[in-house]
Amino acid sequence: MNQMEKLICSKLHEIEKENNVKILLAVESGSRAWGFASPDSDYDVRFIYVRPKEDYLRLENVRDVIELPIDDVLDINGWDLQKTLRLLYKSNPTLFEWFSSPIVYLETDFADRFRKIMGEYFSTKKSLYHYISMAEGNYREYLKTEMVRAKKYFYVLRPVLTCRWILERGTPPPMLFRELMESELPKELVPEVEKLLDLKMNSPEIKEIPRVDKINEYLNESIEEIKFKLKSVGENKEVQWEELNKVFLEEID
Repeated sequence: MNQMEKLICSKLHEIEKENNVKILLAVESGSRAWGFASPDSDYDVRFIYVRPKEDYLRLENVRDVIELPIDDVLDINGWDLQKTLRLLYKSNPTLFEWFSSPIVYLETDFADRFRKIMGEYFSTKKSLYHYISMAEGNYREYLKTEMVRAKKYFYVLRPVLTCRWILERGTPPPMLFRELMESELPKELVPEVEKLLDLKMNSPEIKEIPRVDKINEYLNESIEEIKFKLKSVGENKEVQWEELNKVFLEEID
């Protein structure tokens, strides 16, 4: 365990003590988990926690998020178990990312049990809407000028490739960008994207480059194609609360 991991684990234990909670899972969720961190990338730590049973029986609302002040190095926040289960019922894509992160700081038996039931709640339609909205918004905001920040390409490439993965397989996408790239990116674009990866991982976050028209063209066409295909995607299953209620009661017991 390196010094930063020790610091993160120390912060997590402080959160448990100061908030009287138990952390069930803590992972990296940003560019470090995606596999293309810059030298000055911060650490995006996300966690799931559970409170004592009595807190869930109170008449007044108890806040279901814990957030630490953000600085240049650490961005740490987490969701209450009850919030987490309700979001899984809605097939929240962020949850699927957290639970597939390759960088895990803290984990309990809950995480494995949760992963086993997650697939039952995965919605291709909701996930596609989430990622294509992200891709379209980021493309419009960041990639239309003559000079663009290199990192912003991945804010569009990743959700586009994720959509292609979901359309082909109907399963939650992998967290690592390289796995998505090797599976979904046209081979003729791989050299260009490899150059961007090298820039992203070896340059400051603010590094600007001339717009790469070849990649822009691919992204623009992909966004329109995915939006068209999405029109014919139906909801693939009905989900039930029973399993989620069971998990909740087991954890607070």
